Amino acid sequence: MSIVIPDVALIDNSDERAPLVLVLDCSGSMLEDNKIGLLNEGLKTLEAELKSDPITARCGRVLVISFGGDNNVELMGDWTDAMDFTPPELTAGGMTPLGAAMQCALDEVESQKSQMRNAGVSYKRPIIMLLSDGDPTDEWQRVAADCKNAEVSHKVNVMPIGIGDQANKDILGAFSNKGALNLSGLRFKELFIWLSRSIQAVSRAPTGGTVQLNPVDSWAQLPTDS
Repeated sequence: MSIVIPDVALIDNSDERAPLVLVLDCSGSMLEDNKIGLLNEGLKTLEAELKSDPITARCGRVLVISFGGDNNVELMGDWTDAMDFTPPELTAGGMTPLGAAMQCALDEVESQKSQMRNAGVSYKRPIIMLLSDGDPTDEWQRVAADCKNAEVSHKVNVMPIGIGDQANKDILGAFSNKGALNLSGLRFKELFIWLSRSIQAVSRAPTGGTVQLNPVDSWAQLPTDS
């Protein structure tokens, strides 16, 4: 029988959480145009923004999952409260096992929910943000359907975002009932500022209330761009 070690942060801080999973493409194509470097800089911006707001720092809860490289799919550390979040230094290489990464994200969300319930900590609907610049190199169809079903069941919100012109928006869009968006240029910094403010809004929203997020035009490639 395995022993589950309680998360000390959930004992010390009983505030309602706003969980966020970042599923980040670290395949070899992310070396082009220094996308991996800009992504790393964007994560540092996210760290600073989350920690700058005292409520978000306590309520935000973050997990980073990378896919690509030698380790295929990797948890880049444990779940952590935003106040303790230190972004990993991502490196790029290898294939694009997007399906396995999203399955990992769904599993981690359910595991974290269980831990929070056991600790008596309430939580908002978790967000899974997927960033990818290419085509998956593994089976993805089943987990894409599972992501959509999880959204319908109000278990999670999935936000697929394509990076660059080679991103397959049709495949990324299959992971969410809302479809996918594309990053305009390589505006990782603007994306993560928007994301931090979204987590801030979610953290402040009353339980069961509707959250109005900021417009995405600061970072998303909208039809009017063309």
